[in-house]
Amino acid sequence: MSNGRKAALHNLGCKVNAYETEAMQQLLENAGYEIVPFSERADVYVINTCSVTNIADRKSRQMIHRARKRNPDAVVVAAGCYVQTKEQEARADAAIDLLIGNNQKGQLIELLEAFEQREDIRSKTVDINCGVQPFEELAMTHPCEHTRAFIKVQDGCNQFCSYCIIPYARGRARSRLSKDVLAEAGELAANGIREVVLTGIHLSSYGRDTGESLLDLIKSIHGVEGIARIRLGSLEPKIVTEDFVRELAALPKLCPHFHLSLQSGCDATLERMNRRYTTGEYEAGCGILRRYFEHPAITTDVIVGFPGETEEEFAETVRFLERVHFYEMHIFKYSVRQGTRAAAMDGQVPEEVKTARSNELLALAERMSREFRAYYRGRETEVLFEETQEVKGCRMYVGYTPEYVKAARPSEDSLENVLLSGTLSELVDGEIFVME
Repeated sequence: MSNGRKAALHNLGCKVNAYETEAMQQLLENAGYEIVPFSERADVYVINTCSVTNIADRKSRQMIHRARKRNPDAVVVAAGCYVQTKEQEARADAAIDLLIGNNQKGQLIELLEAFEQREDIRSKTVDINCGVQPFEELAMTHPCEHTRAFIKVQDGCNQFCSYCIIPYARGRARSRLSKDVLAEAGELAANGIREVVLTGIHLSSYGRDTGESLLDLIKSIHGVEGIARIRLGSLEPKIVTEDFVRELAALPKLCPHFHLSLQSGCDATLERMNRRYTTGEYEAGCGILRRYFEHPAITTDVIVGFPGETEEEFAETVRFLERVHFYEMHIFKYSVRQGTRAAAMDGQVPEEVKTARSNELLALAERMSREFRAYYRGRETEVLFEETQEVKGCRMYVGYTPEYVKAARPSEDSLENVLLSGTLSELVDGEIFVME
């Protein structure tokens, strides 16, 4: 039942944030709010903020002030990581009515109701405890996408990489009980979702605090009727062992699409970053994946211009990336993050050098991605179609293979949420295949 009020949400940052934003949207819908685009006038604006970089902080502030300008009388809610890491700054911002910490997003409706009753709650809406916290139970039954759904199974991180603020924003690693994950997966499947993506801030640590394991969780979800595909969020390289991969390869629903966080292809740089693996261990993990899966999609993140990165260290990274050969690489220029150890390190790299290195890796990433996709020309595969898009001047249904290669197919009948096998023929604009 509608309460006659409108709410708009805006998400910044990672897939975990995206999941939590959708979960908050569902809470608002259940409370009777009409959800409208963020560009429209609303009674309540919820900005799920990010703080992974200084740029993310700035974008968070911009969206908060954009909401206030759009409707000066609206309730503006700032939630998430920026609120956690810049609490005093956020409290002093007159554009914000409600601050909600990362472990309080499930209380959105109660906090809104309390605010509207004019209770003094600003001082108690941020949980800045970064110690041991329970996993906040947020769940979805009908995500915005009709085909794929993210399921948050883990939160927090204990790694404390020298460049990263997230352990301070998200707290220590904690896991969601498998029974709750399975209940959500079952409900999503009952509502037509065919593909689920397991995500977390540090997914590889799933179950260490509960006595469960990521592998057992994946196997359990594999048995959920209606789920046709399972994808995994970002993994740490050391989880990729022979036993782990052998078990994954025995699960037909598991998509051979693996995001292994790298950050640098130079051991000296990895050590300064406090990454807990070597390039040799990383490369060995990629080799295991390629032994058990025919042509797995391996993607990664790389930071350029980390403090102390010399020309030779960067060249070492380039050689490593070329040798491993990724499907996709997300390239980030190092950004000083106050409150982290890296911010105080000597050897800060000039911005123009970071830009040049970033451009070089972006060109390498584009070439490797083209080469990876070219493998599938003329091959038969399965595509889960999601939506329509203009391809070659006409509307086609588009979707993805298990390796997340994009494909399109013309059809007079709806193919949304349909799995079909066919041959990938023409590659259009270097990025989307036409399926026959």
